[in-house]
Order: sequence, then C-alpha cells, then structure tokens
Amino acid sequence: MQYITRRTALAAAAAIACPAWASAQPGKAASGRGITVVQIVDTSAAQQDVSKDFLIGSRAAWQDINARGGVRGRPIQHMAIEVDGSAASVRAAVASVRDNPACVVLSGCAGDLVATQIAAQLREERLPLAHAAPWLQHSGLDLDDQTFPIFAPREEQIAHALKSLSALSVRELGVVFANDSEYMAHQEDLARSAAALGLKLQDFRGANLSRLGQQLTQATPAILLFVGGTPELVQFTQGLERQSRQRYVVALADVNLQTLQQMGAARNTPIIATQPVPLVTSSQSIVRNYRDVLARLFDEPPAPLSLAGFISARYTFEVLNGIEGNLTRAATLAAFQRRDTLDLGGFRVSYEGRRRGAAFVTQSMLTVDGRVIG
Repeated sequence: MQYITRRTALAAAAAIACPAWASAQPGKAASGRGITVVQIVDTSAAQQDVSKDFLIGSRAAWQDINARGGVRGRPIQHMAIEVDGSAASVRAAVASVRDNPACVVLSGCAGDLVATQIAAQLREERLPLAHAAPWLQHSGLDLDDQTFPIFAPREEQIAHALKSLSALSVRELGVVFANDSEYMAHQEDLARSAAALGLKLQDFRGANLSRLGQQLTQATPAILLFVGGTPELVQFTQGLERQSRQRYVVALADVNLQTLQQMGAARNTPIIATQPVPLVTSSQSIVRNYRDVLARLFDEPPAPLSLAGFISARYTFEVLNGIEGNLTRAATLAAFQRRDTLDLGGFRVSYEGRRRGAAFVTQSMLTVDGRVIG
C-alpha cells in the first residue's frame, strides 16, 4: 500500500476547476462520472493548519466510501477548491461551483471565516445548493435553510471550558484575545458565560502576543483561556516560556495540538484544547473506522480536525445515500432541509428544532513533555 503524505494530498487538491464539470446538464444528476461533491478550503497562513487536517479527513472518508461502492453503486467525485481567505477568492470559488451543475452539494468547507463567507454568498446569490457540515465556528451567524452545521460552535466550546474550570473550583480566569476582531466577536459572550458560572475574568490583548506573554505578572491568573488560532498561540507561548510562574492555557478547536507539539510550543506550559468531536482515542465505531482508514490511506497521525473532516464527509454521504431518485441539487437540498437525526457510529447529529446539529464538546491536553492526552 502506498501512503499518501499531507504534501501529496494537498498537491492533488490543486487540481480544481476541471472544464469537464460543465458538461453535465442543469437539473440533472451526473450519471457517467458519478456525483460531484465540492469542498472549499482556506489555505491562508492563519487557517492552513485547520483546513489541511480537515481536508485530509474528508479525503480519507470519500476514498473509503468509494471503495465500498459510493452512493448506491455510484462513485463520489470529491473536488477541493483552495482559496486564500479573501472575499474575492471565495466569490470566485462559489462562482465555479454555481457554473458546475454536476456539483450537488458543498461539504466540509473550512475554516470558519471562509465557511461564514460561503454561507453569505449562497444567500446573496440565491443559489439553491446545500452547504453541509462546514467548519462553522462562529455561532452568531444567522443560519438559513441551506447551511447545515453539525459541530458545536465557539460559544458552546467556551461554555464547556468554563464549566470544566468552575468544577475545579477555579474562580478567576485570564482571557487572551489574539486580536481585536476576536475580542469584538467573543468578549460579550465570554463575560455572560463567566457571570453565569460565578467566574471573574481578566481580559488581555496586544499587537505583539509574544511580548504580551512575557509581560504577565504574578497577579495574572494561572489559567488562561486563549481565543485565537494556532500561529497566534505559538507566538503567545513563546512569551510564556520566560515566565517563572506555571501557567495553564485553555484553547478552542481551531488550535491544532499536533502542530503545537511539533513546534515544541508547550515546553513549560500545558495546553488544553476543546474539540467538537469525540476524542481520537475513543472506542466509538466512527472513530475506530476513522483511525483504520487514516492508517491505510494517509501517512498522518489521528487529529481532532481531520476526524471532524471525516465526520463531515460521512454525514454528507448518509444524507445523499438516503435520497430516492435522481441526485439533483434540488433533491439534495430538500434532503438536508429535513434535518433528520442521524447516528454516525456514535456521533449523533440531531437538530431538534435548532439550526445546528450538535452541541458535543470534549477536551484534549498537550503536556509539557510533548504528549497529547485525551
């Protein structure tokens, strides 16, 4: 078996806009070449760690699905479109999807900013296309009837982290915002959640995160909630390395513990990260299947973000597999709009009158000796 490295997988993702896509007729399912599923991923510096892992998990799932017969014997043509995170690149990606009638669904679009932009673009263009299982972490978005998130957003993760800390009798918590936009987006929700749990917060933000980490004093809380991505957290922990006081950092799901591990970012600072998927060591059948498929097809260690990509593809497949008749865009969108409850091998998607399919959150920890626990 020839393993596929991350670099090889991402190079393959560059084969994006294929002229043959346009040969299918509007309103008809792509019959000869199978069914096209498009995944738009943000490979900008701020989001590449999220998107690369998410894409690898999705690719693993679709390859396994096709090896098992695809959707009722028809293969899935999984296409990835890379964007740089800018509004212009997202508009161009959505336009290419709009002009490709063979595409019946967008699935597993990542990261958060791009997923948010796609949702807005689909609504603006009134493009009747299902936007399934995106990595949509921002819970303030006004969701419509064509975007179907299945992962708990940041606010659910924050509430989980704060509840866990309050259970440990922590009464004071520092909150480090990676930038002003993160502060504006989440400060009010954080303050509200903290007040409900009886926690006192100290806010920190600065243009230079490394310097901010160095400038913390003995009066600063020992436990810090970090709101931002992996590159920003690396900068912040570089500053913390010079602190004499032991700190604990709690981060959210956009932070990649495996990348931090590779960079030696937690040499003196344990880091705990929330994740809206089961632990990658779980015995749940979907996680066991994920580990087995990943080991067979990719030279990559299990990671929460690639597990999320795997789950997003499996959710999309289950909905597609339940559609009777032709797999058109309209039929696919209608199937997602039913928001049926699905058990994906232990990961339960259940909207129950909400616009999101799950509020499930777990946590993992990167220890000072470089191990990921949980």
